[in-house]
Amino acid sequence: QVQLVESGGDLVQPGGSLRLSCVASGRVFTIGAMGWYRQAPGKERELVATITRGSRTNYADFVKGRFTISRDNAKNMVYLQMNSLKPEDTAVYYCNAVSYDSRWANYWGQGTQVTVSS
Repeated sequence: QVQLVESGGDLVQPGGSLRLSCVASGRVFTIGAMGWYRQAPGKERELVATITRGSRTNYADFVKGRFTISRDNAKNMVYLQMNSLKPEDTAVYYCNAVSYDSRWANYWGQGTQVTVSS
C-alpha cells in the first residue's frame, strides 16, 4: 500500500504562482511514475503532468510553459510548480502514483484546492 498526501493549495490571483507538494509513504519502493491530475466542478478529472522515476516528464498542452513537475526520490516527494495561473486552473489537484507490487496499482491523494481569482 502507498499513501499520498498533498499540500500547497490556496487562493491566488490571476498571474500568480503556487507550488504543490505531495509526499508518499508506505511501500514507496514500488512506485514508478507519479503525477498530478485536476478536477474542476462539473468536469472530469484530467491529467496535468507526470514524471517517471528517472525524471522523464509529460505535460498536458494547457500547462506547457507554465507548470513544472519535479520529483525527489530520496524524500518520496513530487512537486508541481505552477506559474502564470489562470482562473481556468481552478480545481482540486490530486497526486497520483503508479505502483507495481506483484500487481499494478494506482494510488491517489485526497486532493488540494487551488482557486485562481481576483
